[in-house]
Amino acid sequence: MGVNAAARVFAEHSEFIRGVIRYRVRNEAQAEDLFQDFFLTLIVKPLPEGIQNTKGYLYRRIINNIVNATHRVENYRARIHRYAERGKYSKTEYSPESELIAAEEMDKMFALIERQLPEREAEAVGLRYKNDLSVPEVASEMRVNNRTVSRYISIGLCKIRQMLAMSQGD
Repeated sequence: MGVNAAARVFAEHSEFIRGVIRYRVRNEAQAEDLFQDFFLTLIVKPLPEGIQNTKGYLYRRIINNIVNATHRVENYRARIHRYAERGKYSKTEYSPESELIAAEEMDKMFALIERQLPEREAEAVGLRYKNDLSVPEVASEMRVNNRTVSRYISIGLCKIRQMLAMSQGD
């Protein structure tokens, strides 16, 4: 039920939603992620009945989502920083076994990505995250513009999240 309601809202107001997000967030990839996240929030918490000013209500929810996303990123970075600080003085030794296991798991994950995603999306995600290239470097390698690379990556990651959610039964 929530998916249908969110789909109706997006069918009617997607350009408005995209415009508000793009106005507040200049990074195209981040704007696309926020756009997708906003759809999910509408599924979880649909619009209440009897709203007089739908665009005004949507505007407020979009701004709140952007603020919440910014706080999540800041909190995540703070946690990573604290973890890194603690790790500087760790007493544990380097473990080649765990390094090997992590490398094998990464290889399996990228093999799955290559099998499940269309070729260009898989290539963009692989170059960006497996080869650790920047978006402009990926664009140069793939002979497309930065925006196209960001779109391939955004769509590819969205599909991966959907596949993971379906496989976990969420």
